[in-house]
Amino acid sequence: MVSADQAALGGGGQRLGRLASVYGHAVAAHHAARAHLDAARDAMRAAGTPDTPATDPEIVARLARVGDALATPVPGTPLAHQPVPVRVGAATTAGGGFPVLLPLGGGRHLAIEADGRDPAVAGLLRALVLRLLATAPPGGVRVVGLDTAALGATFGPLRPLLDAGVIDPPATTEAEVSAALDAAERHARTAQQAVRPDQDLLVVVSTAVGSPREAARLAALTHAGPAAAVCVLLAGWSPGTPTDPSPRLGATTTLRLTGGHAHVGDPPDAPFSTDGSGLAAPVRLDGDPPPGSVAALAAHLGAAARRGGAVDFADLLPAQRWADSARAGLRTVVGRAGRDAFAMAFDDATPHWLVGGRTGAGKTVFLLDVLYGLAARYSPAQLQLYLLDFKEGVSFTEFVPTGRDPSWLPHARAVGIESDREYGVAVLRELRRELNRRATALKRHGVTKLADLPADTTVPRIVAVIDEFQVLLAGNDPIAREAVNLLEELARKGRSYGVHLVLASQSTTGIEALYGRAEAVFGQFALRVALPGGGGVLDQLNDAAATLPVGSAVVNTAAGAPGANTVIRFPDASAAAGELTRLRHELWQARPAGSRSPSVFRGFDTARVEDDATFTGLRPGGRRPLALVGRTVDVDGTTALFIMDTAPGRHLAVVGTAATGAEVLRAATLSLARQHAPGEAAFLLAPLVAAADTAADDTAAALAAAGHLVERLDTVALRANIGLLASTSTGRTAAGSGADAGSSGRTYLVVFGMDAAAGLLAESDPSTFRSGHDDLRTLLRQGPGHGVHLLGWWRGLRRLADDLGGTQNRDDIACLVALNVPGADLGLHLGVHDLAYTPRADRALLVDRHDQRVRLIVPFARDEHSSDGQE
Repeated sequence: MVSADQAALGGGGQRLGRLASVYGHAVAAHHAARAHLDAARDAMRAAGTPDTPATDPEIVARLARVGDALATPVPGTPLAHQPVPVRVGAATTAGGGFPVLLPLGGGRHLAIEADGRDPAVAGLLRALVLRLLATAPPGGVRVVGLDTAALGATFGPLRPLLDAGVIDPPATTEAEVSAALDAAERHARTAQQAVRPDQDLLVVVSTAVGSPREAARLAALTHAGPAAAVCVLLAGWSPGTPTDPSPRLGATTTLRLTGGHAHVGDPPDAPFSTDGSGLAAPVRLDGDPPPGSVAALAAHLGAAARRGGAVDFADLLPAQRWADSARAGLRTVVGRAGRDAFAMAFDDATPHWLVGGRTGAGKTVFLLDVLYGLAARYSPAQLQLYLLDFKEGVSFTEFVPTGRDPSWLPHARAVGIESDREYGVAVLRELRRELNRRATALKRHGVTKLADLPADTTVPRIVAVIDEFQVLLAGNDPIAREAVNLLEELARKGRSYGVHLVLASQSTTGIEALYGRAEAVFGQFALRVALPGGGGVLDQLNDAAATLPVGSAVVNTAAGAPGANTVIRFPDASAAAGELTRLRHELWQARPAGSRSPSVFRGFDTARVEDDATFTGLRPGGRRPLALVGRTVDVDGTTALFIMDTAPGRHLAVVGTAATGAEVLRAATLSLARQHAPGEAAFLLAPLVAAADTAADDTAAALAAAGHLVERLDTVALRANIGLLASTSTGRTAAGSGADAGSSGRTYLVVFGMDAAAGLLAESDPSTFRSGHDDLRTLLRQGPGHGVHLLGWWRGLRRLADDLGGTQNRDDIACLVALNVPGADLGLHLGVHDLAYTPRADRALLVDRHDQRVRLIVPFARDEHSSDGQE
């Protein structure tokens, strides 16, 4: 046991030991101070100063005068490549105080051991930001704040600067910090590659040091040198221990808080001491700048920030139109990253782009910027565009001729506005055919890439833009599956053959057709553009787009992976409507001779037979009459038609309750009439339902005006004429009808609402025991060979099957136009088990059993007709 006396003696010994240690440190400090004083006197004598030394108060007064002069910034001083003295506080000595200035900017940095949660540190950081902003030319300093220590509160008193757009919101999460450091590193690399006297200084203000990786990246910025135009203000930096060293900082002054004062280390290249001990005086750090000063500076710099932040559409355009070559790829300016123009490319590294953004984020505006920028740089011989829009909008309307403006973008080859999925697949098929054509051409020249073709061979690059592409892939039906297959093939092969895809959407998740295939498709899209709300195109760990304002985007060239982000601002093309119109007219007027306007599919337009080029080209004397029923949903919008020759089954059946059925019969009848001279054919019209009255009246009037033989039939007369036409071997006359088919032997029986005659046709003739159905079936089988054709509208598939005598006789009418008929019922009637058809307004399915054609069409109708009307 240890006695109390021994314990007291032992405790006293410990206290004496500590006292001896402190005394030793004091003596050492005295010797060091004496050595500094002697060295200073020697230096003064060597400089020729008077032998009589100045007193301490005189030295302090001189320092105060010089410090005050240096601490007063000269507005407009460039800071990017040359450091300037910036005040951090005031030193206190027995002889008075003087300002303490440190070099910042131009490759000089500051590290503070305490982090931003210390009020003194936070106040100093804010004061330094304000002084650097006040010293540089307007717009000459960009501030990147990293505030994980206080979640942005450190920059709260500088809110007026943030509201004025002078500084950006601070990064507060790991992902935001990573993205900010990405941008800082790109700034440094860009500045080092092209040193400019007007380069802006990037001030990285970090209130704390997070992960070791973050510390290493910040340290690397301090080593980048003056050419990098970066200044790091780093709080929370620990010098580390021998067992756990921190990364070494370059060209950095250190600052350590001790009580209410700070100890300032030696600045790089201009030390306060000869032994590395730093300034031999305690420093009271400057606090927050007055709120009035912050507000005044915000008002002064705000206008310049707005001018520097604004991106005009004219900034995207080249000085000379169509001067660039697309041989190695396509490139266009899309906006600014900081104060520098930012370009994106379609080349081997980034052959395809994936664009994401919520509604109202500016997706359409961004696409217009890209398309006009490309069209201004590359001629139609260098660039072709295929544009598809699957939303209820008019994204690409301005690229095609309209009633108000006949101009179009000469690069456009196909434009879909409110496109059908079938139209989208048709465009993808056309692009695949183009791939195959180009593959053959490359093999002929013995090369594997478009860029390797001979210099005298020009093959245009193709950019296909699909807006709201998820609609094209909706569901898991044959259309979606074919679209996925085509997209995957185009994405894989397009790089070599100069075919580039831009897929834009609000969301890329939940697309059933892509399950198990998403990586195979999207893996080819190295370049991702995330607009506000479009972070789904980036990696799950990359949330750099979470806080983007409208008019900006994150561009990532590593398939969305963190560490490859660039934040850009792009102009609002819709706000520059006048400039766009002038540019489009300029390009249109410069189009090569013989250029044709783009093929246009307007999903909302009514297809009018009178506007159809095939219809206007019809003339009498053709060998085989054509019945026109609509426009095919394909790239060229080809006319949907049936040949009315002598082959069995050459009749037309239109099926569905929609009143469009009457309109289709009208178009088919008028097109047949144009191919006969007056008197060469007879037209027997039977309008049996009220929904067809206007269409039947219009048809009859048009036929009569053209000089054709026309007779209108009621149900009884229809029954009689079916019997006469079936029993007459030639089928050229309909006795008692008053209609003479003339010399050509063509008779067209047009029935609007055939199902309305079902009851009468079911009755049998007491003398012959033949029903109307028997005569109808005889007419269907034998009529085409005798020049008799039936064009009928049935309002239900079941009634059509009954009139035919069962589905086994369906080939007796080989030409079918299905309107609002369920796909399953239609497939059952046709004997097709995998028929993919979803009925909708203003669409129909064309089936030609002779030619094995099944096509989606836009049925012909009149403008005033409502396709939704039903009987």
